[in-house]
Amino acid sequence: MEAAGARALTRLDHLGPAWHVVDWPRSDAPAALIDLEGRPRDDKAGFLAIGPSGVFAVTVADHGRARVMIAGDVVQINGKRPTYFAEARRDAKRASKALSAAVGLTVPVTPVLTFVGSGQISVYGLPKDCLVATHRELDRLLVAGGQKITPATAEKLSQVARHPSTWLNAPYRSAANYRWYEDGRTAADKRSARR
Repeated sequence: MEAAGARALTRLDHLGPAWHVVDWPRSDAPAALIDLEGRPRDDKAGFLAIGPSGVFAVTVADHGRARVMIAGDVVQINGKRPTYFAEARRDAKRASKALSAAVGLTVPVTPVLTFVGSGQISVYGLPKDCLVATHRELDRLLVAGGQKITPATAEKLSQVARHPSTWLNAPYRSAANYRWYEDGRTAADKRSARR
């Protein structure tokens, strides 16, 4: 899987210095799917690509020589239907939530599913809200989005994404700081309704 991810990453070398690739922890996998080094033990790799076209959560799926059929949100490989699109969307949503919490503004992250392999890919309908490409077309797909953010903003977002605290859970807020009403009253101070 590392070799498949490396093949997808080599295409991003053509994008130039305005693009940044960040290896982010996809550690929300079940414990049975995590290896001894803390990495997910599945058939996909992933990284964030941040550049003038925006922020992309790229999920790399290695299909080898097998034929891939795509019909909307359904992927079929060797008679099996893995949930690649749902997982790519979930990863992008998780990355968007973490980056937005760290920055303080909404950071949209686009899910991208990239297939690595030599087998034929047949598309009978494109999925909604997820981009699809082979590893050979990944760089062109990312650039096709135009320029949505400046290179300086892309650099700042990549620094935020590289910081380990971005991917940690938010700290627990104690109930002592919680107020039900804006003016400082608590739920016990609520006035009873007259009849």
